[in-house]
Amino acid sequence: MPSPPAHALVATDLDGTLLRRDDTVSRRTRAALALAARAGARHLVVTGRTVPGIRRLLAELGYRGPAVCGQGTQLYDAGSGRLVRTLTLDREAADTALGKIEAQVGPVFAAVDQDGPEGRTLIEPGYRMPHPTLPAQRTRHRHELWAAPVVKVLVRHPELTDDTLAEAARDAVGDLATVTHSGPGTVELQPYGVDKGTGLALAAEYLGVAADSAIAFGDMPNDLPMFRTSGYGVAMANAHPQLRAAADEVTSSNEDDGVAQVLERVFG
Repeated sequence: MPSPPAHALVATDLDGTLLRRDDTVSRRTRAALALAARAGARHLVVTGRTVPGIRRLLAELGYRGPAVCGQGTQLYDAGSGRLVRTLTLDREAADTALGKIEAQVGPVFAAVDQDGPEGRTLIEPGYRMPHPTLPAQRTRHRHELWAAPVVKVLVRHPELTDDTLAEAARDAVGDLATVTHSGPGTVELQPYGVDKGTGLALAAEYLGVAADSAIAFGDMPNDLPMFRTSGYGVAMANAHPQLRAAADEVTSSNEDDGVAQVLERVFG
């Protein structure tokens, strides 16, 4: 009976990691993922994007397994097209959290990702989408953000850096929400205790493999919980300093096929 691979899972973030700037996956990276699959490893997408923002991409990749979406709030089965599990952020708590953040740092601009496979991204006046390829619907007032259940809130400040805003938000919200910094201009609030690490653990259980058998790839502080849950963490050359410091290895950038370089070595 053949022995299982040393890394049964290849867990990859999307933006800044698996994807290039144009939202595509290179031919070399596709080939490296196929190499890992032939060795018996499963590819697991672990992303801050919610389900509506990745379905087209997963279809183009021929991805049929589970995907961790929305910073761990959603487990989506791409093969069946159904949400296996979803965790929503209490809307009253989210509104209170925004008020606490503003009491500490002044006015902020907010957006929300709604729950569900067809959930919309709603943005209040003044909020600027950090990822222009993802669709969003503008509202007239903040209270409209809470019209339907949400999985996370996105926050921007007109002057503070993302790192400063994330730190201030953590101090302000306490156990009302988990605060993550997931990309340029992207500080987010999600249900307390939920992150990419809990999402990875849930997906591993769903697949019947150990979470610490995963080799994980990422580029931002929101990938830290995924690194802690997996057995081996690889940061991209373009990664945030916090993630590079916590990684077992630093590879080349997402534009230079950093994921592929490691997979070719590990599974070749």
